[in-house]
Amino acid sequence: MTREGTDRRRREGGTKRKPIDVALADKNPLVLTGLKQLLAEDERFNLVITASDGERFLEALDRVLFDVAVIGWVMPYCDGHCVLEKLRARPNAPRIVVYTGSADPQVSREVMALGGAGFCSKSDPPEVLLETVASVGAGRMVFPYVDVGALDEDPLHSLTTRERELLASLAGGASNADLAKAFGVSINTIKFHLRNLYDKLSVRNRAQAAARHAAARHRRS
Repeated sequence: MTREGTDRRRREGGTKRKPIDVALADKNPLVLTGLKQLLAEDERFNLVITASDGERFLEALDRVLFDVAVIGWVMPYCDGHCVLEKLRARPNAPRIVVYTGSADPQVSREVMALGGAGFCSKSDPPEVLLETVASVGAGRMVFPYVDVGALDEDPLHSLTTRERELLASLAGGASNADLAKAFGVSINTIKFHLRNLYDKLSVRNRAQAAARHAAARHRRS
């Protein structure tokens, strides 16, 4: 390499990249505190906001600009699923990394289907989350390996997490009124969700849906 080329490489190597502006949203204040400290110790990131639930996170989008958000999956008022759904219709939305303790392999698949850019488990070392955020900030998608073939064998693979919870309650004998109370919605909303659920499972009624649920559980045991 020529001296001129060496000098150019040194100059480029000495140029600092602009930090990635990051937002955090999680229901657990201890998790938020830990994440704030983790980001503060890495010069690649600049923390701009934190939120304790999805609703406040979405409100902050009208006031603050950032590149990447690390959000929980289970949050009050508007969970991770809700946040991703709302961002799908929003132009120039920030890229989302879901950071969750859920062991359900369906969650990462759901995050990807809803337009999320990355997924990281809370059981992973902190370095994994930092590299995930850095990669997503650079425009890449980061997800754990998913055995698509195995998912296709499961008749419940097309259901969202919320629909799976609804199906489990239904299979446990819950009435429409019970479901409405448990999920905090009207009976008409429950009927709407059940129709979608039946369509996805190719069944006609709750008894057949419950049978599908029982068969899937038996296959996994």
